[in-house]
Amino acid sequence: MSLFRKLFSSKSKSDKEEDQKNDTKGKYMPEPQLPIDDNFVYNFKNNGGKFLYCQDQAEVQEIFEQILQENNWQNADCCCFDENLKQSFKNFNLNYTVSGEASFFLSTCEYLIANAGALLICSNQIKEKKLAEIPHNFVILASTSQLVDNIGEGLRGIKSKSKTRIPSNITTIKTFENKKESDFLSYGSTSKNVYLLLLEDL
Repeated sequence: MSLFRKLFSSKSKSDKEEDQKNDTKGKYMPEPQLPIDDNFVYNFKNNGGKFLYCQDQAEVQEIFEQILQENNWQNADCCCFDENLKQSFKNFNLNYTVSGEASFFLSTCEYLIANAGALLICSNQIKEKKLAEIPHNFVILASTSQLVDNIGEGLRGIKSKSKTRIPSNITTIKTFENKKESDFLSYGSTSKNVYLLLLEDL
C-alpha cells in the first residue's frame, strides 16, 4: 500500500484482515522465539563478539587468514593447547606457545549458549588457567552442532560426554571487548576480543 493510501484512504479489505490476525494474537501472548542459531548470533554480537560463518573447512582457512592479516598476526606467537588445531592451521607459520603473552589464543569450545550469546569452555580448552592468564584476543572454532539453548543444557552435555571424569575449570565467556562498561552484569569478568568461526556441520 502506498504512503498516500495509508494517510488518506480507508483501510482495504486485506488491511482489515491483517489487523484481525494481529488482534487475535493478543497483547499478553508471548513473543515468538527466535530459532536457536539466530538467537545465539543476536546475543553474541550484542555482547560485542565478532561472528564469522563458515560453510566448510576451506572457508575456515580463508577467514582465519583474513583475521591474521587484519591484526598483523602473521608469524605471531599463538597460545594454543589443542594439538588438532595446531595441525589444522600448520600452514600459517605461527609460533605456538602456552604463554599468556602471545598475540592471541586459538581454541575450540564446549558449547555455544544461545540465550546468553556466550561460549562455554573448560579445562579441555584452557587447562587450569584463569581467563586473565589467557591472551586478550581469542579466535574460537566451533560448529553449529554445539549450539544449545542455555547453560544447563551445556553442562548436561559436558557431563554426558565425559566418560572418565568431568572436566574442571568450567566457565563461560560472554563479556567481549565492545561490551558497555556501564553494564553492571559484566562487572568483575574478564573481557576478551573474540572472533568466532562457526562451521556448518548439520
